[in-house]
Amino acid sequence: MSDTNLRLYRILVLVSSTLGVVLLGLPLASLVWRAFTQGMWQERPDAEIVDAIRLSLQTTCAAAVIIAFFGMPLAYVLVRWRFPLRGIVNLLVQLPIVLPPSVAGLALLLAYGRRGVVGPALESVGVTLPFTMWAVIMAQVFVAAPFFIRAAQLGFANIPSEIEDAAMVDGASGFSLFLFVTLPLSWRSLVVGLTLAWTRAMGEFGATILFAGRLRGETETMPLLVYGAFERGDVDGAIWAGIILILITSAALVFTQFLAHQLGRSDASSPLEGMFTGL
Repeated sequence: MSDTNLRLYRILVLVSSTLGVVLLGLPLASLVWRAFTQGMWQERPDAEIVDAIRLSLQTTCAAAVIIAFFGMPLAYVLVRWRFPLRGIVNLLVQLPIVLPPSVAGLALLLAYGRRGVVGPALESVGVTLPFTMWAVIMAQVFVAAPFFIRAAQLGFANIPSEIEDAAMVDGASGFSLFLFVTLPLSWRSLVVGLTLAWTRAMGEFGATILFAGRLRGETETMPLLVYGAFERGDVDGAIWAGIILILITSAALVFTQFLAHQLGRSDASSPLEGMFTGL
């Protein structure tokens, strides 16, 4: 490649990269700039924002616990076991990542709504899910779980099978093998995935508003508050909530990036280094 062509190539790359940064960063910068110029840090958040923050933290932490509870064994089974239709199961597990949020909310309603597949059976024992806090948690679990499961799969797959085989020779088996060998070797991957899942749950909107509605103090999470405040013309309230969401999710992503770097430093062959580093 001649010097002229190389220079032209670098200019094109620089221009396109700069354009990408502007397209992605300008909206966030505009939001922060508006909050800064309005001096919003001098104002206390109103009670509605406080309620939404409390509800968001409660529901996302509950969702993270549920995701970890079923996500770890599911990811392990998908990595270590071979069974019929394994590929289809893996596809179903990953599908919510690309599923439109409105479709996710509709699917939840058709499954757990009062006229859904299992809704009448739940109502017969006194359980009603739609438009409750549990509906918020279920929506968050549905859209966020694939992020944790995918990271857990990568973490488990990166453990050499010889290590587990050696542990089995030494007498470890079943739950003890998973608890004392597999988990210690993959904990960073699991924490990275769980943090990403929690962050995705914190920003969940579409499935939540369809399945849980927007009831202050009951189902109105931070993303729903942003929508509601903007809808009624309270732009400052929407900006306040948006800034808080940016701070929370930014902190989570910085923590995720730190763990990814630590994971890559301890194991240069880890696939998570390439997947999550540079978020």
